[in-house]
Amino acid sequence: MNWGWFHKLGSPKWFYQISGRWLPLLGWVSAVLLALGLAWGLGFAPPDYQQGNSFRIIYIHVPAALLAQSCYLMLAVCGVVGLVWKMKLADVALQAAAPIGAWMTVIALLTGAIWGKPTWGAWWVWDARLTSMLILLFLYFGIIALGQAIANRDSAAKACAVLAIVGVINIPIIKYSVEWWNTLHQPATFSIVEKPAMPAEMWLPLLVMVLGFYCFFGTVLLLRMRLEVLKREARSSWAQAEVARLVKEGP
Repeated sequence: MNWGWFHKLGSPKWFYQISGRWLPLLGWVSAVLLALGLAWGLGFAPPDYQQGNSFRIIYIHVPAALLAQSCYLMLAVCGVVGLVWKMKLADVALQAAAPIGAWMTVIALLTGAIWGKPTWGAWWVWDARLTSMLILLFLYFGIIALGQAIANRDSAAKACAVLAIVGVINIPIIKYSVEWWNTLHQPATFSIVEKPAMPAEMWLPLLVMVLGFYCFFGTVLLLRMRLEVLKREARSSWAQAEVARLVKEGP
């Protein structure tokens, strides 16, 4: 097996060049999917037979919650790559993704509270799913704080990687909390391996929104990583030439 592509990922210059080619397409795809999913889910999907129109918040809540968990899994993978293979670009990805994951967790918690008020009669309960999601937010905050508090970049990268790897144990707790404990939170809305409980006209726009959220995440992640790469490679000739080109072209 040719692992040349994997070793290329350790090159900031190669990453910057290849990511610049993918960004426009990824940005347009995310915009189209999000616009289509929102219009379809909020305007054309039928109301739920029990929750009425209040169920429509799932078109924001579910994608945000899924992305918040997936993003943390990515942080753990980046932590392993950074510790084992010493790839500095892994730390770039980790630091760039952590704030995005934190915001997705905040959105999931806020929309869950809005959903919970008419459904459960309370904005917040110390439910296993909600509590574990709150812990996920604190883990994100911890990684962001570590990355900013430790002056030495290598030491900060190691500390953030260790916290990301240790904290990943919370992800299966979030996923299986509704099965392990008696919780108010409902089970998964849909599963890849099981037939959706909702009719197609309700879960298809949700699938579009999930794909749109992930494409949006990829777009923002690449933008943040490219900026961080330019900062870290500021002394290299290619980075200086790129900054000069960007300044010359203007906004």
